[in-house]
Amino acid sequence: MEHTRCLILGGGPAGFTAAIYAARAGLSPVLYEGIQPGGQLTTTTLVENYPGFTDGVDANQLMDAMRGQAVRLGADIRRGSVRPMKITIDAEKEISADTLVIATGAAAKYLGLPSEEKYKGSGVSACATCDGFFFRKRTVAVVGGGDTACEEALYLSTLASKVYMIVRRDVFRASKAMQDKVLSNPKIEVLWNCNTKEVLGDGFGVTGVRLLRKDGTEFDIAVDGFFLAIGHHPNSELFSAYLETDPMGYIVTDGVSSRTSAEGVFAAGDVQDPVYRQAVTAAASGCIAARDVEKYLIEKGL
Repeated sequence: MEHTRCLILGGGPAGFTAAIYAARAGLSPVLYEGIQPGGQLTTTTLVENYPGFTDGVDANQLMDAMRGQAVRLGADIRRGSVRPMKITIDAEKEISADTLVIATGAAAKYLGLPSEEKYKGSGVSACATCDGFFFRKRTVAVVGGGDTACEEALYLSTLASKVYMIVRRDVFRASKAMQDKVLSNPKIEVLWNCNTKEVLGDGFGVTGVRLLRKDGTEFDIAVDGFFLAIGHHPNSELFSAYLETDPMGYIVTDGVSSRTSAEGVFAAGDVQDPVYRQAVTAAASGCIAARDVEKYLIEKGL
């Protein structure tokens, strides 16, 4: 049995930032990266909206830099997947901790198409805010019919020359206000009663989408980008029996703090953020979690 003052789960911007701040506070944190080192951010390529990089930065390079900074400051970064509770790593190693920071992130929901997987990061994206900039004055498609899909389509319409919305039913699930904005936007064309059958490409990037109508007929549209907006799923299943979560599975935190419903357990990043889901906000919440951990340990005399 190993013991640490601060255990961090997750190797994305939230986890690494928490490790940086905890290490600088002298807490000698142990961080387990999980099965996707670098987190969800590494599913994209160039990150242009992270502060401090004039020409943008490669996602993997950004996460490697965060990781290296945490290690330099004294964090113990390890590979492994978690089984609760006490924390068990890869069903072999048990660790007890005075505090736990959960920064396991969230995963975008995809359609499950092989062609979608093939072009992920090369025209297929689940984040318009992250990748929309690359499709200025080009044609894109957004899959989904809820508020998120409408928001993504409206955002993309400020950049792209045309936006298709692929909606599997004949109505939106979005609020009336969002529907009105979409339907009154001349750049957005809604394709009702359509499902995506295949993402088309030339081996290098997306060139179109093959759609299946409700009546069984198929047709293709030419697009340069394909955006998924059918929701995210927080990676919180391991903890849902122990912590309060909202109806969507996001870990509930106390106000602006990172405190969860369990004493000594804190949450940071996309696992507790159903709204913003950006690298910079995840990093900020990692800082908050580390500061909350430090304060908690001082108060408890640990």
